[in-house]
Amino acid sequence: MSYTIGEVSKLTGLSVPTLRYYDKEGLIPNINRNENGLRDFTEQDLGTINIVTCIKGAGASIREIKEYMDLCKLGDSTLEARKQFFIEKKRDVEEQMKHLSEIMKTVEMKIKYYEDAIEAGTETIHRVK
Repeated sequence: MSYTIGEVSKLTGLSVPTLRYYDKEGLIPNINRNENGLRDFTEQDLGTINIVTCIKGAGASIREIKEYMDLCKLGDSTLEARKQFFIEKKRDVEEQMKHLSEIMKTVEMKIKYYEDAIEAGTETIHRVK
């Protein structure tokens, strides 16, 4: 099965310009083109886009994603390097989660603060403390 760039945009939530940019940067290697020169995405391309989106969400730059995709093109000799890449991304995600956990604690504290103030009918009791 093949997909147009518009269909891929709808399936992935990425804009058409973003998909074109990813293609231009080599993040989605070997995209076929139809007889009219239009991109013709495959299921494999969708899988690649999913990985690119994941890596980007983990905080990787376009340059880092390109380096990873270049490693993929080199084949089995880069398996260890690709594993190390994901170990590093895992650390990055763990740091993001730690940061978000701290943000969540503050948000929950403020919710509790306002619940108490609403119950008391004022927040002045909190200011005195």
